[in-house]
Amino acid sequence: MIYRVICLFLIVVVNFILQTTVFQGLSFAGIVPNLMIILVSSFGFMRGKKEGMFLGFFCGLLIDIFFGFYLGAYALLFMYVGFINGMFQKHFYPDDLKLPLLMIGLSDLSQNLVIYFIGFLFRSRYSFLYYLRAIILPEFVYTMIIAIFLYPLFLWINQKMDKIQTRRATKFHV
Repeated sequence: MIYRVICLFLIVVVNFILQTTVFQGLSFAGIVPNLMIILVSSFGFMRGKKEGMFLGFFCGLLIDIFFGFYLGAYALLFMYVGFINGMFQKHFYPDDLKLPLLMIGLSDLSQNLVIYFIGFLFRSRYSFLYYLRAIILPEFVYTMIIAIFLYPLFLWINQKMDKIQTRRATKFHV
């Protein structure tokens, strides 16, 4: 259990550093893929509602601390993303790539729509089509391209953590 928490902490930190440094340099027209959504959606989908919620909360809190206007807004949003993705755990098959990518895409779109409604619509900025064309769709495409490569890596890490956890559990029960 502690091993899994430490591994997930390291994955979150590395993911956050990559999103805020390396991918900032690889941005297209100021658009960066949302690695944190890929992470939260993937582990929520693979591990279930509870782990998706906790991972989403900590990823969102990290974003809130460094970039948020209100402490807890992204934490709540990412927590819901992790929870909703965790609801689909019973449909999780390691060989299937379509459903996880669909969930990552829907999570990215829904997160950006919530940000638009909270951040822009409530401030009487009604340029939804511009926001859709300039931010939501390009980020969606970029995130999906990166998710094709990143999701299998997260799947492999999750399987390794499961093997180590199972090995340790059988070692102590003998």
